[in-house]
Amino acid sequence: MSNPEMMNSDGLMESSSQRLDAELQKEIDEALGDMSVMDLVDPTVSVVAGQDANRRTGRVVEIQAEEILVDLGGKSTGILPLKHWGDEPIPAVGDNIEVVVTGYEQGEGLILLSRQDAVTAAAWETLQVGQVVEGRVTGHNKGGLELVVDGIKGFMPISQIERFRVEEELAPYVNQKLQAKILEIRRKEKSLVLSRRDLLNEQAFQARTDLLNTLEEGRIVRGTVKNIMPYGAFVDLGGADGLLHVKDMGYMRVADPASVVTVGQELEVMVLKVDRSTQKIALGLKQVMKDPWSEAAQKWTADSVVSGRITRLMDFGAFLELEPGVEGLIPIGEMTFQRRINHPREVVNENEVVKVRVMSVDIARKRISLSLKRVGDDPWIGASVRWAGGTVTEGTVRRLADFGAFVELAPGVEGLVHISELAPGRVQRVADVVQEGQLVKIKVLEVDEERRRIALSIKQAHEQLTPTEDWSQYVATGATNAAMSDATAKKRKKPLRGGLDR
Repeated sequence: MSNPEMMNSDGLMESSSQRLDAELQKEIDEALGDMSVMDLVDPTVSVVAGQDANRRTGRVVEIQAEEILVDLGGKSTGILPLKHWGDEPIPAVGDNIEVVVTGYEQGEGLILLSRQDAVTAAAWETLQVGQVVEGRVTGHNKGGLELVVDGIKGFMPISQIERFRVEEELAPYVNQKLQAKILEIRRKEKSLVLSRRDLLNEQAFQARTDLLNTLEEGRIVRGTVKNIMPYGAFVDLGGADGLLHVKDMGYMRVADPASVVTVGQELEVMVLKVDRSTQKIALGLKQVMKDPWSEAAQKWTADSVVSGRITRLMDFGAFLELEPGVEGLIPIGEMTFQRRINHPREVVNENEVVKVRVMSVDIARKRISLSLKRVGDDPWIGASVRWAGGTVTEGTVRRLADFGAFVELAPGVEGLVHISELAPGRVQRVADVVQEGQLVKIKVLEVDEERRRIALSIKQAHEQLTPTEDWSQYVATGATNAAMSDATAKKRKKPLRGGLDR
């Protein structure tokens, strides 16, 4: 039997209790208070140290209703209660058994025997720290479980019962048989401190190692959701935990993993990656599902009108969910014909259900282009007739650019007045001639209905002004006067005469 004591660095004897983890020792002390392990457990269990016990070997000579008579030799007979065997098979007449003498019955002249003490005494000789033993839970207190291991009283702190800390009632553990490792042997108190957690951790490590050696990427396995985190869920594969990341939970965008899986749920998942050096396993749930994009080309054909829910708003457009796992993009330019917008939120809101027209479907890249504005009436239809080339009309300046001004002819229809078509003279800056929001007279030069482009001219509209019309009412001040004087000089049929020219 190994000695529970050893020399420390100072050459002094150090007991096993001194070698316990400081936090665990503190927990045990707090749980026990002023009591010892002996005070906590079933007082009906007799414990006799092996060094002090009067151990004998005897032969069973008779089995009575509640007792066994044992011949100890030398005309000595002992009496042993049958209850000491509990659920175990009792010996037969003629069998040799080990017993311990516990007393003497003078009236009958019989020696009182105990089998339990004999077993306990034998057990003490083999016990050592780290040994795996099995004990029966006899009770519990706020600090942990009370057990009996081969007749020896033991205590298991609450933190040592499971791999995780047990928060629920401990009553369900009573009468269970548990395997555990010996943390401490208290020979003076004739008791043990036990840990089931250490044993479970060792078993889990071995199971994890065995599982990692057999797992292959692409393999379909079954597991149970163990816990859920904001970034995914850990799945117990039966010896090892794998991470099911939120991005691999489904083809749809998952914001909350708890909306897809629940703790205790059994799943069929695919092994995506196994890193044996770090013992990490990556799992996928969507990889075992049918890809909704596989039928996208048949479900959402070009030019069809469908409904969907707005899921996200971005600066460049809005994403719309056609069905879980399939999203399309409405570019900001396809939001409305009515006006130019700076952000999709000016037209739609998240979670709003809208109708859209499918513009294109790219299965390979998993992209669907959608249009919101093309579901209703298209103001560009018939534009070439409504604003035929050569027509002089009015419009509102909506935007200025270095190369010209965009003029709105009707809601959703804009045309471009190039800088060279702003005024008869040379224009340095567009803003010198027109301003945003200004009403101007323009001439339609060309309409490309298919490409949605209209070329306009303010200069040529001026050339068609009647003598009574005033140019300044259609353009801004500034460079206008210079442009007007230049235009007026070019339109004179006869040069001015005067001075030396006469």
